[in-house]
Amino acid sequence: MSRIQLALNVDDLESSIAFYTKLFATEPAKIRPGYANFTVAEPPLKLVLMESPGKGGSLNHLGVEVVDTDTVDAEQTRLAEAGFASIEERGTECCYAKQDKFWVEGAPDGERWEVYTVLGDSPVMCAPAEDSSPCCA
Repeated sequence: MSRIQLALNVDDLESSIAFYTKLFATEPAKIRPGYANFTVAEPPLKLVLMESPGKGGSLNHLGVEVVDTDTVDAEQTRLAEAGFASIEERGTECCYAKQDKFWVEGAPDGERWEVYTVLGDSPVMCAPAEDSSPCCA
């Protein structure tokens, strides 16, 4: 199953957690310092909250969470054939998770899209990939 990811900057993590818990009638799947995420069943959504005082209410990035690395690869191939460039990250640690992913480049308004799969949990918010690509923060 795939789902859309919406990563928002929030001024106050605690009040945002309280709001989105009520809005989507679900508890956060993960809470870490300055970070929380929700796995919402209906509509299928991964909502990520990133505490960024002074930037609350703005978009951090968008994404598509997919089931496995094979799907990441297939989507990267499909988008490359459609003329989209990408930045690949394998085994990166981002958003307290180890991930295989890529970032789509060239969105018309500069929005940041990632296609990713979660390989496991991570104790850190962001650690650059082996190629020193930036994390989503």
